[in-house]
Amino acid sequence: MDNNIPSLVQRAYENSKKHGFWEGEKNFGEVISLMHCELSEAYEEYRSKKDFNETYYEENGKPCGIPSELADVVIRIFDFCGGMNIDLEKIILEKMAYNETRPYKHNRLN
Repeated sequence: MDNNIPSLVQRAYENSKKHGFWEGEKNFGEVISLMHCELSEAYEEYRSKKDFNETYYEENGKPCGIPSELADVVIRIFDFCGGMNIDLEKIILEKMAYNETRPYKHNRLN
């Protein structure tokens, strides 16, 4: 399997579906909250004095740390985009191109 964005989106979605997370209708607020929870877990790792590049492992082999929690955010986003048929790669490229046209700090004072 390729490791490009569309392939990773499909892989995250298929794994989530296989594990029963697509049974029934998705509640968008809950989906967004779960994405946010992963960001909060990354912040908790930071508050626990973990280095930005530090990965440590639980006894069962589960990777933990800031990189792992950030990966969880992306995986949740990929999963949702796969289930909703959102072309994430296309919109990322479109938004990045737009952001390149924006003024320095978007005309903010700080």
